[in-house]
Amino acid sequence: MSLSQCFSATANPVAVSKPPDSRSEERESNESSSQPLVVVSFYKFADFPDHADLRKPLKDLCEKLRVSGGIILASEGINGSICGTSLRKKLSIMDTVAVLRLQPGENAPFRWDHVRVKLKKEIVSLGMPSVSPVERVGKYVSPKDWNMLISDPDTVVMDVRNDYETRIGKFKGAVNPCTTAFREFPSWVDDQFQLAETEAQVKLDDLDGSRGPSFEIQGMKVPSRVAMYCTGGIRCEKASSFLLSKGFKEVYHLEGGILKYLEEVPKQESLWEGECFVFDKRVSVDHRLTQGTFKLCYRCKQPVSDADMEASEWEFGVSCPYCYSSKSEEEKERARARQRQFESCGVIGGPDKGRRPARPTDDGVHGITGLSKSL
Repeated sequence: MSLSQCFSATANPVAVSKPPDSRSEERESNESSSQPLVVVSFYKFADFPDHADLRKPLKDLCEKLRVSGGIILASEGINGSICGTSLRKKLSIMDTVAVLRLQPGENAPFRWDHVRVKLKKEIVSLGMPSVSPVERVGKYVSPKDWNMLISDPDTVVMDVRNDYETRIGKFKGAVNPCTTAFREFPSWVDDQFQLAETEAQVKLDDLDGSRGPSFEIQGMKVPSRVAMYCTGGIRCEKASSFLLSKGFKEVYHLEGGILKYLEEVPKQESLWEGECFVFDKRVSVDHRLTQGTFKLCYRCKQPVSDADMEASEWEFGVSCPYCYSSKSEEEKERARARQRQFESCGVIGGPDKGRRPARPTDDGVHGITGLSKSL
């Protein structure tokens, strides 16, 4: 996978050259401020053994294009969510999640002019190296066909997200695994259906035709058809691969995830209830990916509603109804101190954070270098 393949979202690839002069920078800045801001979420599972070599050139390219957000690189592929004015809706090799256009003056969902490109073991953490969407994955279902699939009474609809996400919105009738992290999903499936068969046995049964469209494992009936969904589709890729390895026959997942569904399906036809949690400063989005109503508790990172902020457990920057009981009074007091510091200085650590402390000179004057002493 090359750099141009991984970042095919650029409208015009820019060759690295000498920095532009100040007049060019000023002109580009004025042009950027008048253009709509495009937010793109994407991922791609692929064999990517040289992913570490791409980190620096990818970060340099993002900075050159003034793209903000975060990108994860791993041997299994790429995953990211970025925004900028130099992007377009053509991500030819990506399994695109969603494209959102913000008008000039609207808040960017990420810290502006800052991009993080991280190297990790997985682009989405399941903790099971044997599960590979490159080798096997469920069947994609487009947003326009999703309603028909999940309205079938023989279809079990499964939410692959975590409990703080499902709390603010989900598809009607969906099964909630009540997980706090994606890594818990395999254990939930094993416990729910009492799965004991090995993947090797599943493959043998499939080969000799002994497994029918529905079957029982240790007395627990496994659904013949499962429809899965998550925020953007990436977790469903691994989750569907895992279910297939456990013997599930028909496994479907929503292509592009909830975000693509909310973007394309009209509200009057939608089976979605509530809002969709997103992992940026927007916190939640509604149909057509409009800004949602939820805010974020900066202590536990859970979404909170206006009603939550009326509760006695809510204290900005300190606690909310979902983390109040898990925080000690000492932790809350430290949080209050940090909040006061932020409100007075603008940053945690005070205005001198990151600066080398001054040391006394021979004449008693505090300086930083020998040059300052001589002056």
